[in-house]
Amino acid sequence: MDSIPTVEEQRQRMGTHDTPVIAVVDDDGSLRRSLKNFLRSVGFRVETFASAEEFLTSAQRETTGCLVLDLRMAGMSGLDLLRHLAAAHVRVPAVILTAHGNEGNRRSCLEAGAVAFIDKPFRADALLDAVQTALRSHGQRHGG
Repeated sequence: MDSIPTVEEQRQRMGTHDTPVIAVVDDDGSLRRSLKNFLRSVGFRVETFASAEEFLTSAQRETTGCLVLDLRMAGMSGLDLLRHLAAAHVRVPAVILTAHGNEGNRRSCLEAGAVAFIDKPFRADALLDAVQTALRSHGQRHGG
């Protein structure tokens, strides 16, 4: 049975190409920094992007194992990004973070490929559980 690497295993591999990248896409700079610091502290490789458009033009698009997306951003929303990736047949599991959580948004995001929909403010353990679920999903899709 495949399993998510332990924190120690992730730390040992951090910075190597076999560890998937967590891409944080949020237009709030302080939240991006906080998410980056938290996820790195538990051993993940993390890249941050101020917009969906910035993520789409980056080289990280090919190595991303999980997206952590804000639902509402200037320009392309998190939901729009999920739909854009799906239309391009790019399947990257996503965790949606939002201060605008309602049932319609949640349903739309899950239908577009999100594995979790988390209301802000959120607990760190809830985010970590969602990211680990997303990485398991990504590993199953890529033979991991």
